[in-house]
Amino acid sequence: MAVHLYLSLIPEALIVSMLTPEEFGVYYAVGSQKKSRGQAIFFEIDPKFRSDFFDVQAAVDRCVPHEDGAPKQSVYVSVYRVLENIPAKAILKMYLTTNDGRTLALDKGPLPEEDEGLHLYREIAPVQPLVVSSLGPKDFYELIVKDPISLVKLPAVCFAELRLGALAEDPINGERGDLPYQNIEHLRNCLSDLKEKYISTKMVDRTPTNGIPYRTVKNGFFVGKQSKLLYFPLPTEKELVAKHYQWWRSATM
Repeated sequence: MAVHLYLSLIPEALIVSMLTPEEFGVYYAVGSQKKSRGQAIFFEIDPKFRSDFFDVQAAVDRCVPHEDGAPKQSVYVSVYRVLENIPAKAILKMYLTTNDGRTLALDKGPLPEEDEGLHLYREIAPVQPLVVSSLGPKDFYELIVKDPISLVKLPAVCFAELRLGALAEDPINGERGDLPYQNIEHLRNCLSDLKEKYISTKMVDRTPTNGIPYRTVKNGFFVGKQSKLLYFPLPTEKELVAKHYQWWRSATM
């Protein structure tokens, strides 16, 4: 059986497994005993990746089939400082798994064009705040990863930009539309502060607890390292309905 290397983002962990990405998504999101349930977001890492920071080979050596021939589901390599210690070149595909275990694969793509207006970002790892910003994704990444004078910095970050609709241009009077965010008035006030005060970012929620509504992701997911910013575009709603309907239906329930 092939051995895979996965970087889970919620929670952050490096895991060796004999499961395929689709099987791993079911295992990680639903749980083998049906006692746990939740989204799973993970990367497939180059199986040849080795590092002085992680003892990957020891985990690979322990990843052997069970006595009955069933595949080994997981051997944890690390749950600490994982994202920052995985080089960008070792990150292959990204996978988004819904609460009921349906998995969508995303490939790397070119960075999207920058939009005017305000932005809403959900950081995923290594921290998880919800943040509004006047900065586009590239400038936001550079602020929190590469800016040498920034007081709050991360060695690496994975985040998604979420839809704001009309609020991106008019935070106070813009129509809410179908935005599902809780405490929308607080969000409006945070966005308004970006227009009225000399700040480029403002925290909306330090510890979001309701997962990431996939249908609110504006365009894709960003992975910022010191060396590079990677982008994994999410297909358009039209493409998801046409080619990945079961995943999209599960993601929007």
